[in-house]
Amino acid sequence: MKISIDGQVRNLQAVWYENSTVHLIDQRKLPANVEIFKASSSDEVAFAIKDMVVRGAPAIGVAAAYGLAMAKEKGEDMEKVVTKIRSTRPTAHDLFAAIDYMTRNQFALSSARRYAQEISNRCKKIGEIGNPLIGQKSRVLTHCNAGALAVLDWGTALAPMRFAKIEGKEIFVFVDETRPRLQGANLTAWELLQEGIDHAIIADNAAGHFMHTGQVDLAIVGADRIAANGDFANKIGTYEKAVVARENNIPFYVAAPGSTFDFSLNSGNEIPIEERSQDEVKTVGIQKVGPQDSKAKNPAFDVTPARYVTAFITEYGLFKPDELPNLRLKMDRDLFMQGR
Repeated sequence: MKISIDGQVRNLQAVWYENSTVHLIDQRKLPANVEIFKASSSDEVAFAIKDMVVRGAPAIGVAAAYGLAMAKEKGEDMEKVVTKIRSTRPTAHDLFAAIDYMTRNQFALSSARRYAQEISNRCKKIGEIGNPLIGQKSRVLTHCNAGALAVLDWGTALAPMRFAKIEGKEIFVFVDETRPRLQGANLTAWELLQEGIDHAIIADNAAGHFMHTGQVDLAIVGADRIAANGDFANKIGTYEKAVVARENNIPFYVAAPGSTFDFSLNSGNEIPIEERSQDEVKTVGIQKVGPQDSKAKNPAFDVTPARYVTAFITEYGLFKPDELPNLRLKMDRDLFMQGR
């Protein structure tokens, strides 16, 4: 992805491996500062995933893959390392797909590099396939951050928008702020600014207004885990956006690579939902909000039923929810998705 640092444009990935160390753009520090978090042990990789130094399902998977390869190189107890990294975050399926892939390939660094490159290439393909859905002067709504920071490069939901920009289309993006951690306001807006894509940050509860008043042409979001029937988990607040989009006849697309699909789950009812600290809800930046003695609830994700999804944008093509068995067949023939 393009990043402007001190007036100089650099190309960086969200996660990379160098000098026996996992390097990650510290997403907690954006947009104010671009800082690199360096993890030189599996404990530090686990911390980076759990504390959201890195976030976004595909990027979490890549961080896990590099972390496992590094641990193997440094002679750590791999059974303990796998257990530790597996327990960091429960919802994102890419984490477990990456662990399974690396386990099958004896935690080789070459396999981690292949995993990272495959994810990047597949998300670029998502951009190519999703681009035709975006017309000239389209107004797109997105939620949370599903850009290059959430993958390595290109992104998932943002990939079609980046290709639309490359093709010369004039588009406008409504960026949900995405409380409580503000990934939309802090990360998606920052990425769009770097790419020169016109956008505006909106309060989460303003999205319905813009859809109802005819100012949104389509919605594209990412996903953290997709069940066999097409129910999917994404950042909290996605479900209500999908419902309101249906009410206003606005196409609602989900962009995700094959690694995000979990065909072992029959429906979204089986997707584990991570509950994070109530302090995230009771704080905006460094400012505490609400009475000190009030409690808060903080589910990190919600599940959107498949009936609200117009189609899934994948590296294999577009699939309506009832067409996911066809996607599964394609994935079953894909050696990479089999962990080989």
